[in-house]
Amino acid sequence: MREIFIAAFMFIGTFFMFVAALGVVRMPDLFMRLSTTTKAATLGAMSLLLATAFYFDDFGISGRIAAIIAFIVLTAPVAAHMIGRAAYFSNVPLWKGTICDELRNRYDTRVHILKDPAANEETEKP
Repeated sequence: MREIFIAAFMFIGTFFMFVAALGVVRMPDLFMRLSTTTKAATLGAMSLLLATAFYFDDFGISGRIAAIIAFIVLTAPVAAHMIGRAAYFSNVPLWKGTICDELRNRYDTRVHILKDPAANEETEKP
C-alpha cells in the first residue's frame, strides 16, 4: 500500500513539474509564465517531497520535509508577487491579447499606493 502512495505522489509531482515547464515555454508573457510556474511547481515540489517522506518513513526526514513544504508554500506566492510587481513597474510588456489592465492609471508610483477609483467620480447623494 505504501508503494502505491509513493508512486501516486511521484506521478502527481512529475506531472505538475511538467506542466510548470510547459507553462514557461507556452505562455505568451512574463505574468502568465510566473503564475503558471508558481502554482504548478509548488504543487509538484510538494508532491515529490511527500513521496520522499513516505519512502524514507523516518520522523526526522518527515519533519524536515514538512518544514520545506511550509517554506515553499509561504514563500513562493510572495516571491511571485514581488517579481510580478517589479516587472509591471519596469514596464515589461503585457501580452497583446490582454483585455484588461486594472492597475493602469490607478497606482501612484511616487508613494506606492493605489488611488481610490471613487475619488475620480462624483457620487450623487439622494
